[in-house]
Amino acid sequence: MLLFDYRVYGALFGAILFALFLGVFSNALVVSTPANPPGFDLPSGAEPAKKAAPVAAVPLSQLLAKADPEKGKALTKVCATCHSFDKGAPAKVGPNLYGVVGRPKGSMEGFSYSDGMKAKGGNWTFEDLNAFITSPKTFVSGTKMGFGGEPSAEKRADIIAYLRTLSDNPVPLPAAK
Repeated sequence: MLLFDYRVYGALFGAILFALFLGVFSNALVVSTPANPPGFDLPSGAEPAKKAAPVAAVPLSQLLAKADPEKGKALTKVCATCHSFDKGAPAKVGPNLYGVVGRPKGSMEGFSYSDGMKAKGGNWTFEDLNAFITSPKTFVSGTKMGFGGEPSAEKRADIIAYLRTLSDNPVPLPAAK
């Protein structure tokens, strides 16, 4: 009986040694380096590179003077998921955008605007539309609009130029400065 106990313990010890050997052997075969090694880069002591002077923003009036409504129409294909653009069309998830340039903010009949949009007041000017399309949540806090914004000033101008055409009496473009 004593011999049986030694064989069981020997087999158990052998299995443990074999598992350790497999672990060491597999680590030797596959060398992995961490994706982001710990630590951070220390300054080299060299002079930091001078930052480029910020590019002066082009006035909206100049951008609108060069804007292409056809490009704007193509850019608003994404907007058609939530907005309608045809005269008299009902609201979808968002209000109908026909005649939005010059229209009072939060004024489409039958659409439930956010409290922030209702409180904004005034008419949709070119500047207001530009600010809203840049960042809806910044322009109107609490807006229901889920769109994150368009960073390109040229694309925004194209979109606004297209929205301007959606009217029986389009608002005149501002004089280029």
